[in-house]
Amino acid sequence: MEFNIEQITRENIRKMTPYSSARHEFSGTASVFLDANENAFGSPLPESYNRYPDPLQQNLKDKISRIKGVPSENIFLGNGSDEAIDLLFRIFCEPGKDNVIIFPPTYGMYEVCAEVNNVEVRKVPLLENYQLNLDAAEQAVDENTKLIFVCSPNNPTGNSIYKNDIEILLNNFNGLVVVDEAYINYAKQKTLISELTEYPNLVILQTLSKAWGLAGLRLGMAFASKNVIDYFNKVKYPYNINTATQNLALEALNNITGVNNWIRTTVTQREWLANELTALPFTQLVHPSDANFLLVKMINAKGIYDYLTGKGIIVRDRSKVILCEDCLRITIGTPEENKQLIEILKTL
Repeated sequence: MEFNIEQITRENIRKMTPYSSARHEFSGTASVFLDANENAFGSPLPESYNRYPDPLQQNLKDKISRIKGVPSENIFLGNGSDEAIDLLFRIFCEPGKDNVIIFPPTYGMYEVCAEVNNVEVRKVPLLENYQLNLDAAEQAVDENTKLIFVCSPNNPTGNSIYKNDIEILLNNFNGLVVVDEAYINYAKQKTLISELTEYPNLVILQTLSKAWGLAGLRLGMAFASKNVIDYFNKVKYPYNINTATQNLALEALNNITGVNNWIRTTVTQREWLANELTALPFTQLVHPSDANFLLVKMINAKGIYDYLTGKGIIVRDRSKVILCEDCLRITIGTPEENKQLIEILKTL
């Protein structure tokens, strides 16, 4: 079916006139800036933060474009991926009328953003193997379904979702399919970025918080058709990414070799930790993972969580999450941290 972005965009968003900042109205070279009511004398900090940042982060997008192989016009940068998620609701979902589909267990912010924006969430639980229930998803979709969120590799289960299943959604759903690839750097399955030209209803979320080690900067990325990106830029706050974040991210993106080394070490440690956890007498199952964490089913998971907390090791108790009963989610740490975790668990 032919996808038309205008048909799923809220009417008020289509008609609105976006805010035009001083930095939107002038782009180029100048020696005197008297247009944005900034403090012309500088700032108390060593860096020059008295000027507003580039509202479209063009230098940073150009660098990401070269790394990802995606034109900069197909990139949106947000204050974490959460900003892009929230914008999807604000742009495409009419409060009190439209709905979205999620596949629990999955990342919790999809539901939180839906609730904030007064949008119905239709939950289609994953199958027992943590893959999509396509038949149930088809039944859940109606004329007011605007977004389908697929987290792959999934959080908290760690597995990648079958690419063929995602493509079935893309080919049969006349709304946006949002594929959250926050953990894609650790996966055997490749990113869907190369599919953007084929599917105009595909939105891909990635982040610098995981493999790139920049969680403190809060920089998320969305990749989509130019039509979708244009709406993101129309609705976002004018200066959503500050100058410090842009500069530090540009510097960090020079260290691809170091990041790749971290990824290789994390994947190696993931396999080591999975084997060590499997050997423990109270471990029932270590779920296969394509992420930088393991979901582990344990006897008395809550008691083990409390025991580890008492020893100064914090993991995530997912016991009350659907399909994750009696499970702990354990992030892959440094080799030393992973050994410490196993040594303490062996004392139980």
